[in-house]
Amino acid sequence: MSTRKLAPATVAFLATFLVPLAAFAANDDMGANKFSVKAWAAAGAGIAIGLAALGGALGQGRAAAAALEGISRNPGAAARIQTPMILGLALIESLVLLGFVIAFFLQGFASAAQ
Repeated sequence: MSTRKLAPATVAFLATFLVPLAAFAANDDMGANKFSVKAWAAAGAGIAIGLAALGGALGQGRAAAAALEGISRNPGAAARIQTPMILGLALIESLVLLGFVIAFFLQGFASAAQ
């Protein structure tokens, strides 16, 4: 086996098996406290809301653009294109709402009683 093929396997082995050992070797008194955990939960909530809105807007824009392009190329197929487009937009919107729900759960965890 050549060294070019062996190098990625060696790196993957080291990353998989040796890096977690260093994480478990930390002292108990050096761990994160509850305030840093709450801060990261609040940051995660903000990132989740932002990514959900961004991803949903991009997905809905691309779906609507593709449907309008298909309808403009073949106006007779408008009814067959419109129904799946509306279903797809509803599913995209449900994923955005799920992102908001997860973000609100994280925000609730971050602002829980100390």
